[in-house]
Amino acid sequence: MRRDIILVDPLPRTLDLIMEPAVRARLDALGEVIVSEDRPMPAEDVERYLADTVLIFGQTDMPRERLDRAPRLKAIINVESNFLSNIDYQACVERGIWAITPASAFASPVAEAALAMALDLARGITAADRDFRQGIERYGLEGNANTFRFAGAPVGIIGFGDLGQEFRALIRPFKNRVRVFDPWLSKEVIERQDCEPSTLEDVLRESQVIFVFASVTSENEGFIGKREFAMMKPGAAFLLMSRAAVVDFPAMIEAAQSGHIKVATDVFPEEPVAADDPVRQASGILLSAHRTGGTRDAFYALGSMAVADAELIMKGLPPRLCRRADPATAAMLRSKPVSVS
Repeated sequence: MRRDIILVDPLPRTLDLIMEPAVRARLDALGEVIVSEDRPMPAEDVERYLADTVLIFGQTDMPRERLDRAPRLKAIINVESNFLSNIDYQACVERGIWAITPASAFASPVAEAALAMALDLARGITAADRDFRQGIERYGLEGNANTFRFAGAPVGIIGFGDLGQEFRALIRPFKNRVRVFDPWLSKEVIERQDCEPSTLEDVLRESQVIFVFASVTSENEGFIGKREFAMMKPGAAFLLMSRAAVVDFPAMIEAAQSGHIKVATDVFPEEPVAADDPVRQASGILLSAHRTGGTRDAFYALGSMAVADAELIMKGLPPRLCRRADPATAAMLRSKPVSVS
């Protein structure tokens, strides 16, 4: 009887990071698990098992010619959470191979943190704490001279995928008017979430709080720059929650330091950020070390979603929890691979 081989090549993740023992046991029940966690799986190991491989968990290089040597492969499950360019997604579609990722596991914790950071910028919470520790605090109305209420404030969302839609649901009690810019979505999809389809310019000009949840593509690298920051209302809050490459990062820092806008960012052009990077001393910016999605439960959700869909796929059923790579859009993605879990 032929073996059902499952290749696990998850770096920068590890199985202990993304799977509780009960979930790992479910993975083991699906076949013979071959794991490489201390380094990317060597090409010779991939080739040795390829003919009997039914599932791949991880970011293994799978060009068309290698897919040709994997006749039994049913799914490639990317647990890094970005669709990378090392897989021939069109060939996967042609062969009926599911190329999927449980990236939406991070949507809820990032949305929660985005709301917390927006409230901080709006109400000046961190700034007031720093003033108090320096003995220069101001009380009452005077202490709120540069603040605003998040409740009822016009909100703009740039990028309305899993994260953007999760965030929209989270802020419903605040009764914000929400404008959305996402050229990959129809107006009907946006309107069903009680949002207004808008141009980028309208989102920037009309919003008091702007959230960037967009992935990096070949079409939008650095598309929010000096001109776009100048469009924003004085005192508006701008929160970068997805990928640093969608903005002109120096222009964003300049806009914050000038006092024109308030900024919060969870992502940076290079991570970890260098000890002498000027962003560490920049005024008007709330800094977070790419940590908003990396909660313990979110990492376990990566594993449980991946295994749950793998179980369905092994039964000949479609996955229900993970997002499938679309060849047309995946080819445009430019997000850097994650290097820190």
